[in-house]
Amino acid sequence: MPRLQIAVDTFTTQQALLLSDEIYDVVDLFEVGTPMILRDGVHPVRQLKERHPELKVLADTKIVDGGSLECADACAAGADVVTVLAMACDSTIRGVVETAHRFGREVMADLLQVTDIARRARELVAMGVDYVCVHTAVDAQGEGKTPLGDLRELVRAIPPRRAAAAGGINLQTLDVYLAEKPAVIIMGGALCGAPDVRAAALEAKRRVGEA
Repeated sequence: MPRLQIAVDTFTTQQALLLSDEIYDVVDLFEVGTPMILRDGVHPVRQLKERHPELKVLADTKIVDGGSLECADACAAGADVVTVLAMACDSTIRGVVETAHRFGREVMADLLQVTDIARRARELVAMGVDYVCVHTAVDAQGEGKTPLGDLRELVRAIPPRRAAAAGGINLQTLDVYLAEKPAVIIMGGALCGAPDVRAAALEAKRRVGEA
């Protein structure tokens, strides 16, 4: 069954903590987004785990160098999943994988800017990456792009249970992504910007659970 991940990018740490109180029992993964990490480091990860130890937290570190070092910092803060950019060199990716697995954690590789999705996805899985994520960047979404075509290519290349998708997915488009059976569906603004975040998350979770 797919898992629902909420991507929390623009919130302050305090806002993220308050949000976690509303949805810790609904979402499967709570993503501390890259903007928050750039601003506050891994401190939000640590505070979220202290506040809700049962909540699975993904640190969207988008590691591109210093794989072992940066991954260790995120894992030490309590991250259950750490992200690395698929465009990073193989030695960086292997360092992230080895370090995360030593901590008993998982790795998600982000395919941003990767042109040969199938080839790189197979290489990532061979290196031990747990999840491979197609991701349409926010800036590209403004040009009308979506990750749907990339997801369809991805699940033909690797087992769907290793696939994830992010980039503008909302309640109106959710079902077409669920039809591809990815392991993780990532929703950001569609949930964080909803008038009632818990209600929106519950609806998304219901549909994910029925997929």
